[in-house]
Amino acid sequence: MTESSRLITSTTSRRGFLQTSSMLATGAAALGTLSMARSAHAAGSDILKVGLIGCGGRGTGAAMNALNADPNAQLVALADAFPDRLEFSLKQLKEKTAETQSNQLKVTPETCFVGFDAYKQLIDSDVDVVLLCTPTYFRPEQLKYAIDKNKHVFCEKPVAVDAPGVRSVLASCEEAKKKSLNVVSGLCYRYHLPKRETYKRIHEGEIGDVRAIYTTYYTGPLWHHGRKDNWTDMEWQVRNWIYFNWLSGDHIAEQHIHSLDKASWALKDETPVACVGAGGRQVRTEPKFGDVFDHFNVMYEYASGPMVFAGCRQMAGCYNDVNDIVIGTTGKADIQRNLVNGKNIWRNKENPNPNMYDQEHAELFAAIRSGNPINNGQYMANSTLMALMGRMSAYTGQRITWEKAMNSNVKLGPEVVELGPAPAVVLPVPGINTLS
Repeated sequence: MTESSRLITSTTSRRGFLQTSSMLATGAAALGTLSMARSAHAAGSDILKVGLIGCGGRGTGAAMNALNADPNAQLVALADAFPDRLEFSLKQLKEKTAETQSNQLKVTPETCFVGFDAYKQLIDSDVDVVLLCTPTYFRPEQLKYAIDKNKHVFCEKPVAVDAPGVRSVLASCEEAKKKSLNVVSGLCYRYHLPKRETYKRIHEGEIGDVRAIYTTYYTGPLWHHGRKDNWTDMEWQVRNWIYFNWLSGDHIAEQHIHSLDKASWALKDETPVACVGAGGRQVRTEPKFGDVFDHFNVMYEYASGPMVFAGCRQMAGCYNDVNDIVIGTTGKADIQRNLVNGKNIWRNKENPNPNMYDQEHAELFAAIRSGNPINNGQYMANSTLMALMGRMSAYTGQRITWEKAMNSNVKLGPEVVELGPAPAVVLPVPGINTLS
């Protein structure tokens, strides 16, 4: 196991991790190889100061994952567009850390920032690591600002709602490389250790050449916050962001990206040549559900020959299935069950299985301390675009090439987000719709 894969699953292993990290940092310093970004954090102390931007359920969870990953990580700042979301998140964090981790929660009234520009105030404050957990639309701009300000970043998925956003993210991640800053993606299965072993066996040829992948994310409906009389149209949309394409990228991007990323991983991150997709709104037809679809089915074509058949659905009362089957010339792999049935039959039994959400942050902090940066920029951007091109095809009814998707100049959403009017809700009609 590499140092970056070291687990943090107990007090003892955490101590070992810190001792190892300290030795690595000392050795690197002696060789003069520590980056400017590493040596600057927290004035060179063992404490890593973390700030959370986006205090929803995933953001609050990510903050706890960061604290679980390293006892010397401290959450020192919060930012959200709405004060009630921030207050609720802080209340939850206080409850979760009360017994054993209260020394890691250092948020004060002075380090709570509210508003659509609150991310700038947090990034400009005394933090080393930024957790980007806002609605997807905001992610490219916030990532750019964080990298410009020399912050390490944990960036939730997906990373953009349109091609200009994807290109912005790629540029920011290239800048992060130049500065030796870390960018760790919220595509969490890449940090699931049994799956790493499963993919290692696929890549080593245990099932021969990969010819097809069947991947699904069939699940029930998600949350909805309703609408209060005093909310403007913009506040209503942002608070219910998963139902608006310009904010979420639709659920093929917001949720199904996990499935598409696992498929891409199996193909060693080869990008598809083109895709053909279909989808629609069968159940979520009320205006409160904005302009997103409730199901998609997309077939992706690859120059090397394989095909990826991907389906996702968010409907109540239906059969749920989250599955990834990789079919090769001499066998197949069941990704969700960490099972490879090819030249040999293997199922994960010996590899440790830590919480992958904690592991993301454990490896991020280890990379910061060692001075050996992680940059997940390329695959997190590619998997995002893979989802977006599937949406483009389903919305328009056309075959969409990777080149067309990547070079699209269609930019979703307003130039400035502020309380008041919001973008009009226009349902896409395949065969007629040209914007996606």
